Amino acid sequence: MKHNKEIAWNEVFSFKSIIFTILGALCAVIAIKGFMIPNQFLDGGVTGISILAHEIFHIDITHPLILINIPFIIWGYSKIGKDFAIQSILAIIALAVFINIIEIPTITEDNILIAVFGGFFMGLGIGFIIRAGGVIDGLEVIADYADKKMAISTPEIIMLINTSIFLAAAFNFGIEKAMYSILTYFTALQVSKYVVDGFEEYTTMHIISSKSDEIKSLVVNDFGKGITVYKGERGYLPGSFDVKEDCDIIVTVITRLEIHKLKLAISELDPKAFIYIQNIREVGGGILKRIRRH
Repeated sequence: MKHNKEIAWNEVFSFKSIIFTILGALCAVIAIKGFMIPNQFLDGGVTGISILAHEIFHIDITHPLILINIPFIIWGYSKIGKDFAIQSILAIIALAVFINIIEIPTITEDNILIAVFGGFFMGLGIGFIIRAGGVIDGLEVIADYADKKMAISTPEIIMLINTSIFLAAAFNFGIEKAMYSILTYFTALQVSKYVVDGFEEYTTMHIISSKSDEIKSLVVNDFGKGITVYKGERGYLPGSFDVKEDCDIIVTVITRLEIHKLKLAISELDPKAFIYIQNIREVGGGILKRIRRH
């Protein structure tokens, strides 16, 4: 058991996740300090709220960025897991530190370039950090919770919050800045989705393992996911084509934030498990967790 925990922690602090976290934080800093703040442009979610607070009350942007994310991380810890919470904490701390120590001059004052490239770099930052297993904007975690408690969907919650942000921007900075901020937000949204896994929202995970019963229990009982099991044959390898055996092909639909954690859990049960993931454009019915929306 101790060895398994060491494997999990090594994966959490893997070289790949650290690089993605650093790259993500750097890209977000370029967007925030090089494009958004100097020109009073906003993004959606926590970042937008933080920039708005910075401009109105003249406070350090890192203060609301950290404080507003605290309840999101706490809830994310219980909803998604410890690894997600740790990666998110590291990403938010890295972003706050880089904002304070890295000096970035105003890159452009052209509104179109600010909206496009500010959103582009913000989307890169968000996407890289999701690839590391965390987020720098935990709004979707709370939205997912509210979705289960209220008769309103996650997209409607996100839209309501972001609409309030952009209305506040229009009131304080003018309607033109608010409209360009909306363009910035949608650019960041599309780029982040592309960085993570293209334009798809859901993914299907296929698992073939000699420990299929244990993995079925893990996916259903520990992760609360529905599964479909296909009967197949494994083998037919070069040099041993005649060697084959019956197997179960386990298929489940998961969200992007859950891929990393589920892969770690499966590797602990069976390091030799064969896993492949496919993006899907639409899914309905069954047992699904609500998807995130930046």
